[in-house]
Amino acid sequence: MPSTPLMVPIRSLGPSYRERITAHLLKLEPADRYLRFGYAANDEQIRRYAEQLDFSRDEIFGIYNRRLELVAMAHLAFSEHPQHKHCAEFGVSVLKQARGRGFGARLFERAVMHARNEGVNMVFIHALSENTAMLKIARKAGATVQRDGSESEAYLHIQPASFDTRVAEMVEQQFAEVDYQFKKQAKQFWDFLSGVQEVRRGVQNARHQSAE
Repeated sequence: MPSTPLMVPIRSLGPSYRERITAHLLKLEPADRYLRFGYAANDEQIRRYAEQLDFSRDEIFGIYNRRLELVAMAHLAFSEHPQHKHCAEFGVSVLKQARGRGFGARLFERAVMHARNEGVNMVFIHALSENTAMLKIARKAGATVQRDGSESEAYLHIQPASFDTRVAEMVEQQFAEVDYQFKKQAKQFWDFLSGVQEVRRGVQNARHQSAE
C-alpha cells in the first residue's frame, strides 16, 4: 500500500517576519535568484522586493527547519485589478539544502487551498521556461502551461471553497503553529544549554590557567 505523505508544517507569515523573509531570499544562490525572479536579482533588488510585500493584501507562507531558519517560502499575490479580482499569482523559493523534500509542491498546494477559500478561481505562475521544477509542480496539479520562448505561463482553474477546504486550512494552520512553538522552545533550550556549556568551559580554562 502507498504510504501517506507526511504533513509539512506551513506557517502564514506576517509583517513581523519581513527580516526573516529578506534573509531567506538573500541566501538564494545566483541561479536560484534568476529562476525565482526571472532576472539576476542583486541584494538591493531583493531587499526592495521584501520591503514592498503587502501583507494586508497578499499571503506569504513559510517552512522552517529545527533551527527556525526559513528554508522555503511562497508568495501568493492577489490581483488588485477589479476585472481580475478572482485571480492570484504564485511564486516560490527553496534553499539548496532543503531541496528534494517536496517543499515547493506542498507550498503550492497550501497556497491553492488558501486562494480557493478566499474566492479565487484561477492561480497563475509566471516562470522561465528553464524552471522545469516549478512547471512540473504546476502540471502535476493540473495547470495548463503555455510556453512563449524563454518564458512560460501556467494557469490553474480551481473549484469554489467548501466546508472541507475551510476546515482543512484551519487544521493546517493549527498544526503549523504548534510545530513552530515546539521548535521555538527546543531552540531556546539548546541555546541555553550551549550557553551553560560555554560558561563551564570558561571556568575549566580559568582553573587550568591558575594551576599552571
